[in-house]
Amino acid sequence: MNIKILLSVILVIFLTSCKNGKLPGGDARKFPDDPKLRVKKNLEEGRGFRLNDAIGGINRGGAFEFASSNELWRASLDVIDFMPLISANYSGGIIITDWYSDATSSNESLKITIRFLTNEIRSDAIDVKVHNKICSNDLSKCKIIQTDGVLVTEIKKKILKRAAIYEKQKKDKKFKPYKNDGFGIE
Repeated sequence: MNIKILLSVILVIFLTSCKNGKLPGGDARKFPDDPKLRVKKNLEEGRGFRLNDAIGGINRGGAFEFASSNELWRASLDVIDFMPLISANYSGGIIITDWYSDATSSNESLKITIRFLTNEIRSDAIDVKVHNKICSNDLSKCKIIQTDGVLVTEIKKKILKRAAIYEKQKKDKKFKPYKNDGFGIE
């Protein structure tokens, strides 16, 4: 009798601890029925590994996505490389520069924030904000204004052009797609 009560309590705790009352695991409707298609989909999404790569392929540590593989990210860093950075968070999708002023205008400085909305190279993929800080001669009073002028458009245009060049260079390199021979091994 005590064992039945204990098992019932454990079962109730297990079922109520699941998110939204659902059992853990994936939704079977989102995965193909055919095992070969499942293997292909998992490899394309980076969920699996290829035996060739694991045993002694070109990149022995596995295939990882680094910020250097994202064309928009690389292009953004290249365009603003003359400015000091406060934060560059790839996983958060944001680059923030420090205040920058050239030698000609010591009372005026710029700060640029680039936010990544998608990895695709298109005009609405990035959000560029430029803040202009204008200080009085004694630097006691400063006014910060967000500008939406020509500078924002030019920075965005430069980033997108450079990202398109990087994408073309990436496509020109030899790309070896996954080929299924029926055994799950290339």
